[in-house]
Amino acid sequence: MKFIETRISGVFIVEPKVFGDQRGFFMESYNAQAWAKTIGETQFVQDNHSRSGRGVLRGLHYQQSPFAQGKLVRVTRGAVFDVAVDIRQSSPTFGEWVGAELTEENHRQLWVPVGFAHGFLTLTDGVDFLYKTTAPYAPSHERAIAWNDPDIGIMWPDVGAAPQLSGKDQIAPTLRDIAPQHLFP
Repeated sequence: MKFIETRISGVFIVEPKVFGDQRGFFMESYNAQAWAKTIGETQFVQDNHSRSGRGVLRGLHYQQSPFAQGKLVRVTRGAVFDVAVDIRQSSPTFGEWVGAELTEENHRQLWVPVGFAHGFLTLTDGVDFLYKTTAPYAPSHERAIAWNDPDIGIMWPDVGAAPQLSGKDQIAPTLRDIAPQHLFP
């Protein structure tokens, strides 16, 4: 596995080695030894899978402690633009974002550590999005930030129409409007 540093410390693009021939391909999507060398010991406790049509935007989501989640995300069908936003108040990159296109063809993954909000926009129809988390889903600790927060300024790709959002994502506050105790130190 190749771990590519992004401009925000702690967020990595992960490129697995893909071996292909006329039958198809093989790859390791996760390897604990390779992971520990770069990221450190990580215990994943839950695997999730979503399917979405084109133009669906999910995020920006995070969970507060004690259920704060690190996420290893990937696409097995279709393509997304995936984003991590630094919400660690003491970080020099607080409020900044990094994005990557994840597709079934490039096999790339994104590591979104604890202290980041996460979201993605589907670029194709029938996207299968898989992710491992370091803490279980805890609805009472779940939070969201507006996907179009002007202070964050994410440059989402144009998918030809306004993104499809969940009810909670439609009313998510901006980062500026979130109480400091609901973010990370």
